[in-house]
Amino acid sequence: MCGIAGWYRRQGRPVDPATITAQCDTIVHRGPDDSGVLAEGDFGFGMRRLSIIDLAGGHQPIESPDGRHVIVFNGEIYNHPELRRELAARGAVFHTHSDTETLL
Repeated sequence: MCGIAGWYRRQGRPVDPATITAQCDTIVHRGPDDSGVLAEGDFGFGMRRLSIIDLAGGHQPIESPDGRHVIVFNGEIYNHPELRRELAARGAVFHTHSDTETLL
C-alpha cells in the first residue's frame, strides 16, 4: 500500500520541499520502492510507493505534458489498459505504463 502526504499553507506562504520529504520519510513503511515530492508555492505533496504496476516507470508525482496538472495517486484502475487504448485513439500520448498516468 502506498502513502501520500501534503501541506497547503494559507496566505501564500511557501511550503519547504524538505518538510514534504520529512513527511514522506515517516511513512516509508507504506511504500519502500519509490518516493517523490513536489512543492510549488503554498502547496506541496509527496508520496511513498509500493510498486505493483509499471515497476520502473511509474514514478510519481506525474505531470501532464503541458505542465498544468500534477498527480499522486494511491489506487488501482483495473480497466486502465482499455482506457489507455481509447485515449490514445483520441491523441493522448503516454510515457509510462502506469494507471496513474491514465488517470491524469
